Amino acid sequence: MGFLKRFFRGVFHEGAPAVPTHSSFERLSEEELEAHLGVQRYGKFMLTDAVRPSYDLKVVPQAGFRHDQYIDEEAKSKVPVIMAAASKEIVFDLFMELIDPLGHEVDVVLETSHHRDQGGHEDLYREHIDVPVLKSTLWDFEDLIMNDGCTGLAVLNPGIPQEVQFDEHKLLIIYGNPLAEYERIFKRFGIGLKEDIKFITEAEHVHSSSDKYFDEFEQLRMRLGMDAGY
Repeated sequence: MGFLKRFFRGVFHEGAPAVPTHSSFERLSEEELEAHLGVQRYGKFMLTDAVRPSYDLKVVPQAGFRHDQYIDEEAKSKVPVIMAAASKEIVFDLFMELIDPLGHEVDVVLETSHHRDQGGHEDLYREHIDVPVLKSTLWDFEDLIMNDGCTGLAVLNPGIPQEVQFDEHKLLIIYGNPLAEYERIFKRFGIGLKEDIKFITEAEHVHSSSDKYFDEFEQLRMRLGMDAGY
């Protein structure tokens, strides 16, 4: 039951109530639920411990990337976006390499939804950090960043401007223009273009966290020199 207890922190998908109506989980026995949450691999794709898909598998986890766009209502502009999913074996290495095109000095945002059972999250910001220093710190917290479903991270260079996110669902999201260098990195890691790919966020899903990960999040926050905003 230790693994099971880390799930169901009131987060199914962002902004949703703690128990969504018509949930694929609502009529499961404890044994069925535990068996589903224990599945780590779907074909060649391995999930981190951070999230699990719905029981009815309306979206089956898989690797790939697609193009999208973010509409900035204030600036009345559209920002090109790449969204991607990668298997657990390579996703952290891939994220680290995606940081490189941002330059030698970046800003960092830590996203936390710990102890926020009604949805939503808090963003903590740190400006002007050297990339080698940042990467060294992130390597020290690889387990937290990869496997905690209440921790997300964004690295950005406002001067370009471009941003690389490794979000709570362990999806990789890149904002900005041009994006060709990021596409080359994905392909070098064997992540192909699939414009019709669906991601785990586009259906019901559950997040996993623990008190241990919250404590580690606090250590990471302090190492990055961020004040608590919650």
